Amino acid sequence: MMPANRLPQLLAVARGDAPADLLLRNAHLVNVFSGKIEQTDIAIFDDRIAGLGADYRANSTIDLEGAFVAPGLIDAHVHIESSLCIPSQFAVAVVPRGITTVVADPHEIANVAGLAGIRFMAEQSRGLPLRVVLMAPSCVPATPMSTSGATLTADDLASLLADQTVHGLAEVMNFPAVIQGDQAVLEKLAVFAGHPLDGHCPSVTGKSLNAYIAAGITSDHECSSVEQAREKLSRGMYIFIREASNAHNLQALLPLIDQANQRRICFCTDDRQPADLLGEGGIDHMLRTAIASGIDPVSAFRLCTLNAAECFGLSDRGAIAPGRFADLLVFDDLKHPVAKQVFTAGKLYRPTALAPSISALGDSFHRNLNDIDFRIPAKGKRIRVIGAVCDQLLTEHRILDARIDGDSAVSDVSRDILKMAVINRHGGPSIGLGFIQGVGLRRGAIAGTVAHDHHNLVIIGCDDISMHTAARAVAASAGGLAAAAGEKILASLGLPFAGLMSDRPIAQVRDAYAALLAAAAELGSALHDPYMAMSFMALEVIPSLKLTDKGLVDVDAFGLVDLFP
Repeated sequence: MMPANRLPQLLAVARGDAPADLLLRNAHLVNVFSGKIEQTDIAIFDDRIAGLGADYRANSTIDLEGAFVAPGLIDAHVHIESSLCIPSQFAVAVVPRGITTVVADPHEIANVAGLAGIRFMAEQSRGLPLRVVLMAPSCVPATPMSTSGATLTADDLASLLADQTVHGLAEVMNFPAVIQGDQAVLEKLAVFAGHPLDGHCPSVTGKSLNAYIAAGITSDHECSSVEQAREKLSRGMYIFIREASNAHNLQALLPLIDQANQRRICFCTDDRQPADLLGEGGIDHMLRTAIASGIDPVSAFRLCTLNAAECFGLSDRGAIAPGRFADLLVFDDLKHPVAKQVFTAGKLYRPTALAPSISALGDSFHRNLNDIDFRIPAKGKRIRVIGAVCDQLLTEHRILDARIDGDSAVSDVSRDILKMAVINRHGGPSIGLGFIQGVGLRRGAIAGTVAHDHHNLVIIGCDDISMHTAARAVAASAGGLAAAAGEKILASLGLPFAGLMSDRPIAQVRDAYAALLAAAAELGSALHDPYMAMSFMALEVIPSLKLTDKGLVDVDAFGLVDLFP
């Protein structure tokens, strides 16, 4: 509801007793309540819709000449940090496409900088044309099997809720702890009782799924098959269909959507890189893909507007109706909606120059690399290998013959088995060493501090010299991404904000990232985005085998395992 001091004026405009601030005439309104296209005028007072219909007066009028008008799009789950940009630059990418609200989980920066990082994201999001609904990171660290830069307790999260920094509890990734009734996790759920509880439970089914949902968690964005999604839907969950830069679930899950269940499905991007945001887009791309695949256009708009608003209790947006925010997407083609105008808070969006941000976070790279040794003493002839799966965050747990050189296990480029290292950059001495298959490098190495969720330094390479060079290039920038061959740095991108984000214009970040991708391709990788893929190879809450600074994690068994079985 509009603040009480402005409500009488809103009502006067709604009644027609006072002129609106802005009148949008001759609109074809996409009505996500009725499922119809409604020809009408839209009267706006301040940042709200005052009324729909004819005969409104206004101080300013825009004739839309029959264009379609839909509610501003909502991304149901996103990590802004994955754009490699601070929130203001992220907004530059998404708002012109009609995305006016994002439900953001700042657990990437929280794993580096704790409460200070979350409050930094909140401060950086104020005053933007994009509405950033922050959720409290539920798992910092994600599990005890990795080392993060901070630990957030239930009391810490309660402080964020008390001062209204956050709206609810973000994806509860430690699903085994929820299912087993771990006291620390249950305390966090209790703090957010009555608030949205976002989920993350890949491959959880049957009685384990029942237990997870019984804890009060209402959504999941980790479905990779229609069968998984149907079971979760049938147990009362909202399903967030994801189309990220490295996890492409949209086409596989579109057959899920039917007339009976469409009101329980939302769209989200989760993690999306600058080139994809500026090229294909985000939620707007998912919207167009859904319509092109045969989903009724008005139903498709519901998936990325009203459904998400209702899921998170955001009754002030998600539809064009009296009293709701005047966040609007104007477009010409119902079958291929592309924004030609965007209104946020009742104002026509126009890009403006942004001042550089000043970080209050300080240096986040606290590891001297001079003592790092990537050698892996051979303790057997067989090794566990992370099997990267194209376009998925899931990995396979492979056991393969090791290549032995002297007394050490080494990369075997002929079989695409590369060495991988995860170095604790938050101050401790821990380092995890292992092997990965599916990245495709034929020489050199890539490295980065974007490594969900602990964001330690991850390196994948064909030889130790290249791995050292890439690691030092990242450290020299106090965090970021790099590619190297031998002692030569091929490309790098500094990310001075927690080793995760830049305040440079997002187009510049995109171009620097493109140079990194080109370097990785030159080194042999055929992956669409090997850096995004690498960033999830250390995430120990998505099956099946991952590597953290503490060692190899069998996610299915939820425990550390030896490299040599």
